[in-house]
Amino acid sequence: MDPIQVTIVVVSIALTITLVIIGIQVSLILKELRISVQKTNKMLDDTGKITETVSQGVTNLSGIMGGIKAGIQAIQIFKGKGHNHE
Repeated sequence: MDPIQVTIVVVSIALTITLVIIGIQVSLILKELRISVQKTNKMLDDTGKITETVSQGVTNLSGIMGGIKAGIQAIQIFKGKGHNHE
């Protein structure tokens, strides 16, 4: 064999091994990225649930405050009518 052919074979083997190692590393990086995206997605889902719960609480509180306000207005109306008749 010529020295050029030996050099080409050695370089080809070295490049093949290097590309296989790089391929494995890329595969592991993509796996980690997938796990990170799944965790981020779960966190966003949980945040959405928390936001929805807080929103319902605020809505319920708003309804209660509206009821109290209407009750106070009704009491004021009845008190006002009582003063007019006396």
